[in-house]
Amino acid sequence: MQGVLFQGGEPGDDGSVGYRGVTACHAAGITYRQLDYWARTGLVVPSVRPASGSGTARLYSFRDMVVLKVVKRLLDAGVSLQNIRKAIEALRSRGVEDLAQITLISDGTTVYECRSPEEVVDLLQGGQGVFGIAIGGAFKEIQGSLAHLPAERAEVTDVVVPVLLPVGDELAARRARRSAS
Repeated sequence: MQGVLFQGGEPGDDGSVGYRGVTACHAAGITYRQLDYWARTGLVVPSVRPASGSGTARLYSFRDMVVLKVVKRLLDAGVSLQNIRKAIEALRSRGVEDLAQITLISDGTTVYECRSPEEVVDLLQGGQGVFGIAIGGAFKEIQGSLAHLPAERAEVTDVVVPVLLPVGDELAARRARRSAS
């Protein structure tokens, strides 16, 4: 879903290279509990390989990691998770291609999108304290963090084909998962 949020991303990123959750946490500066919650609630879903049952590792793309970093910075600025969701959805809905040129400004409650230095100045003239996040800076920071962290290539066999079973038949579902392995 957030693949459309950041066009371009990491050089050589063809969508098949990803980073495990522990690596994503380290690069973005978040806990694994936050990462898991954000994935389960749809805020930042791993685009290389989502979780498909216990034992499968989620794989996050470079773009996913930038989104994680931006979400973390907004949280640090005191923005509520509800308002962060709105801001991320607004960016996704635009399908912005020049996202590296955007600066997000927050007053702790609202998140503003600024595309030019003049827009930033206009917000600052209000006289209230704000926190700015240059998304281009988050790109560079994640690139630096990932330089020494392991990545892995998603295999074609990683694609999971769901088996439709009658609702409520947990035992049959377990047997089907075991036989599919």
